[in-house]
Formats: sequence, structure tokens, C-alpha cells
Amino acid sequence: MKNGWETIIGLEIHAQLSTESKIFCGCSTRFGDEPNSNTCPVCLGLPGALPMLNRRAVELGARAALSLGLHINERSVFARKNYFYPDLPKGYQISQYDQPFSERGELEIMTAERDEAGHAREWKPMQIRITRLHLEEDAGKNVHEGLPEVDRYSYIDLNRAGTPLAEIVTEPDFRSSWEAYDYVNHVRRALQWVGASDADMEKGNLRCEANVSVRRVGEREFGTKVELKNLNSVRFMQRAIEYEIERQVAALESGGRVSQETRLWDDRAGETRVMRSKEEVHDYRYFPEPDLQPLVVSQDFIEGVRATLPELPEARRRRFMDQYSLSYSDALQLTSERSLADYYERAAEAAQSARAAANWIRTELLRELETSGTPVEESPIPPEEIGALIRLIEEGKISGKQGKDVLVEMFRTGKPAAAVVEEQGMVQVSDAGAIDTIIDEVISANQNQAEQFRAGKESLFGFFVGQVMKASKGKANPKIVNERLREKLKA
Repeated sequence: MKNGWETIIGLEIHAQLSTESKIFCGCSTRFGDEPNSNTCPVCLGLPGALPMLNRRAVELGARAALSLGLHINERSVFARKNYFYPDLPKGYQISQYDQPFSERGELEIMTAERDEAGHAREWKPMQIRITRLHLEEDAGKNVHEGLPEVDRYSYIDLNRAGTPLAEIVTEPDFRSSWEAYDYVNHVRRALQWVGASDADMEKGNLRCEANVSVRRVGEREFGTKVELKNLNSVRFMQRAIEYEIERQVAALESGGRVSQETRLWDDRAGETRVMRSKEEVHDYRYFPEPDLQPLVVSQDFIEGVRATLPELPEARRRRFMDQYSLSYSDALQLTSERSLADYYERAAEAAQSARAAANWIRTELLRELETSGTPVEESPIPPEEIGALIRLIEEGKISGKQGKDVLVEMFRTGKPAAAVVEEQGMVQVSDAGAIDTIIDEVISANQNQAEQFRAGKESLFGFFVGQVMKASKGKANPKIVNERLREKLKA
């Protein structure tokens, strides 16, 4: 709420399904190919070409729907959605309207209030109603290249036209830009988790649109909504919504009005700008697609898809907290990707310490992965070797500080922890007799400081620890050094 105003937000997510071919033809969906190289009469909308539904798109749509708690309808109908843009070859889009593939979902997400820098304060559960997830084909892409007023040119790339999409539409349940942000991240993770979509916003295979309106606190009627379109990052979406809230409130407080329109986010200018007036449903002139039969799926098909789903991310997060005694933030980070969650569980088993495995993965390993741009599934350190490294530390064979150096070398070379420790002569000295000999030599060489320590100058203890570690070339077990050194200094 902002100064007596309430924000109402509904979201639409368009996620490309991870099929190898398009939804109604056999053309490749491969990203990055030469423009207009993956096209045929069907996806170009040439006369006489007939669509044929891709079964894999239906299977992935079902995985997406079930991962978000939606009810899958046994019968759904494709419809023609008529509109005229350069990137839509047929002049209509094959979509679904009044009889969608799935609908009536309720999803629990975790959301948090943020400070100005976007840092979460306190997480809490929130229920989101998902109106529908329906199947449709994607449009092509308008491409603009070159510098404005120098060598600028535009063209249409129809490689994307016909790629299968799942459109996920919510009820207007969001009251802040950060709630919307958390929801989109939740959906992205769920779709990636079950393998329904790559959900990579940089490649355009997940796009979101927000419908934003404001009203006075206490009013029951919704205000005029504005659609924010083509938001290609979750952070851009959050910033665009925040700007739009401020713009609408300012307009209404100054006696103006909000027009129903579609606006684009200009990140350089930090503002939204008008794209076009917003179409109403009747503008699309929906009617059933005459070239496709109704889509009929059986309960056996639905239950078969359900049986192949992995443990879903929220359920796994809760289990990590219960089984491994992890904090909410630790469990959330370790279940941000399915591959990371799998890696963690294997490392925790090998380390025989779930807490230590979580700490080493979250800090040391993820830093190396991020710096090198390496996904966790391609990590040069297998999870079992993270476990082996942790055991070396727990057994006192190397120190925690040495362990950090070992991990960096393991990441660089792909060598096992034990091999790195042996090569670099890092095996820690834990023999109390050997450590006593070093301590005696250090105290004997520093009698002055020893007397000052015994006289109460406690700060000199660190000096003696440093001298012992230096004399042992860093190999003495720090815990034993501290215990034996204190005993001998006080003797």
C-alpha cells in the first residue's frame, strides 16, 4: 500500500516447452540458428498446410500443470486468436480460450518484504490462484539491428513461430511488485525442475506480462488496468511494476485518469512507455480451430505423467529443513535448482555431515562455479569429493583454511581431495608429542613474551600461536596447538 492506495496485480507467463520440434509441425525449435532457417509451410501459414499436434508438447504441458497444482481437463479445444502483427504469419494464433488444457490451480509460494536494495527481510507463505494453463503456439520475432540513424534495419525472424508455449494466467492476487517477483521465480524453478521448460529469460523462452491497477484502500472495484508487456527479466518486471504503480497513483492524485493500454519497459530510461491501446477479448474474435480435433487426454495419461514427476522443489525444501536441520534460507538456496539439490544430497551423504556439506557448497563451491560460469552439473568436483574433503577436515588431517585452498585446486585440476593434499604436503600434524616439541622451542626462543603473557598480557597468545604455526609450516593441528600452548604457557 502506498499512501492510501492499494495495488492490484495479475500475471501472465509464457513459457516455451522444451520440445525438439514445434507444436504443429516438425521444424526444429533450436535456439540461435540462422534466421528463418527452421520454417515450413505449416509454421509459415501457407495455404493448404495443415497443423498436427505434437504429443511431446502435451506431455510437457501436463508436467508443467501438475507442478503448479492445476487440474488437467480431459477435453480441451484449440481456438484461433485473430490479430495482425508482422511476426504472426497466419494472421491468427492457434491458442485455447474457453476450454483450456488445465485450470483452477492454487499454489503456495514463499514471499518476503524487501529493503530498498532488494534484500529479503522475513519470508512468509502466500496462496496464489492460477486461473489456467493453456497450450498455444509462439509468434515470430521482430529483430532490430544496427545503430539508430546510421545503419539501423529491421526484419522478421520466424524461427520461433510455432514453438509450443504454456501460457500461465493468475487471478489478480498480488499486492506488491516483490510478491510478483517471488511468484515468477517460483514458477521458473518449478518448470525447470520438472523438465517442462528451460525457462531461460535471456533466450526469450520465458516471458512475463503484468496487469497493474491501483485503487483507494477500502474500494471494492478494480481500477483501470495497464498491461506491461515483453518483460525479459524478473528484476525488470519488478522495477516496471514499481514505476507503473507510482505513475498511476500520481496521475489519479492530480485529477487525471489511467488509460487501458499496453506499455513497454524502457530500462535505460527507467520508465514505461505506451506501446498500443489494450485489446479486449472480443477484439480477438476467438472461434474453434477447424483444422484440429479437440484434445482428449485420459486419466491414465494424467496419472502416468504424475508418476514420473520428481519430488517438487517446495516439498524438497521442507524435507531439507526437517531431515538436515537447515535454515529456511539455506534450504531455499540449495533447492534453487534440481541439479544443485541432487548434488547437495550426494555430498552430505559422502561427508557424513549435512551441515558441513551445506556450508562448503553454499560458500566455497558456489563461488567457484559462479566465477567460472560453470553450471553445477558440470562441476569438476564430484559431490563425493566435497564429502571426502570435509572428512579430511573433520578428521583433523588438514585445517579448514587449508581446505579452502584444496577446494580451489580441486576445482582447477579436477583432482581428488586426497591427491591434492598429498601433492602439496598439507597433511596436518596431530601428534601431540611432535606439537609439544615445537611449542617448547617457540617458548624457549621467546622467554620475554612468555613472561609478559603470564603477567596478564593475554593478547600475546595469538603471537605464540602464529609462531608455532610458522615453525610447523602450517601443518600443526590448530585445535591441538591452542590446547597444548595454553597449558604450557600457564605451567
